[in-house]
Amino acid sequence: MTSLKEAQNEQTFAFLQHVRYEHLVAGLSGGLVSTLCLHPLDVIKIRLAVNDGRVKTPGYNGIIDAFKSIVKHEGYSGLYKGVVPNLWGAGTSWGLYFLFYNTIKTWTQNGNLQAPLRPAQHLLAASEAGLMTLLITNPIWVVKTRLCLQYTSPKERYNGMIDALVKIYQLEGIRGYYKGLTPGIFGVSHGAVQFMSYEEMKNQYSVYKGTSITAKLTTVEYLTFAAMSKLIAVATTYPYQVIRARLQNQHAEYKGAVGCVVETWRFEGWRGFCKGLGTNLLRVMPATMLTFVTYENVSHFLMKKG
Repeated sequence: MTSLKEAQNEQTFAFLQHVRYEHLVAGLSGGLVSTLCLHPLDVIKIRLAVNDGRVKTPGYNGIIDAFKSIVKHEGYSGLYKGVVPNLWGAGTSWGLYFLFYNTIKTWTQNGNLQAPLRPAQHLLAASEAGLMTLLITNPIWVVKTRLCLQYTSPKERYNGMIDALVKIYQLEGIRGYYKGLTPGIFGVSHGAVQFMSYEEMKNQYSVYKGTSITAKLTTVEYLTFAAMSKLIAVATTYPYQVIRARLQNQHAEYKGAVGCVVETWRFEGWRGFCKGLGTNLLRVMPATMLTFVTYENVSHFLMKKG
């Protein structure tokens, strides 16, 4: 019994040895930079995604019309509704994701950073990192979604992030913070596919060039791999984001994730699962490129400095 406990303690200690704050700081930096630049597109994407033609949401005829309508009725500040929880969410999510992912990956490599992992190992490490990150940050994403959807009467409004957190708890309890969690769990596959694709492309490129897999690449190379990996992930997993946004929408009621899927298919068909896709691509492509380039450069700088 004692030896088993000692072995478990040794495993825990060995895992914690691979935790590096540089990945947390670099991921946090990447998330903040991309969010500040591209939050307006996130607002538009969410509003397009939740518009199922039946609940009281503004109708927009595409991205340009949505932009003009929001500015006209809510001012330019309307494009930055929900920016505070988005900064918290994106910064925390990317920071934790990169921290967890690199810790798990290094632990799997037994500390040997030059040992390439198989695609399945990248996928598993990214999935585990995504799940841990989601459980910590889902309340922030619920608040962000609701603040982005503030276009109704004052009695339904939240006065900022803290007010939203308080009111959601008062009216819906802890469960309110975890609305959209089920599709979010399925959505962990999005990050897993993206990271697996990104890592595999970097590894194969390093083999092609005959360099170390930890060698620093050029900005253009990072941008290219980030864009390609995001395209692959979006193409395979986007519908869950629509379902998640609708479940988090305070103006609509669905009977869980399955009920939301059934209703979306019933009233809108397959197109309903792709609403906001164009805006999402316009936002996530540059956002991912900014995030990964910032992360790679900051992490390499910090690692070299350390």
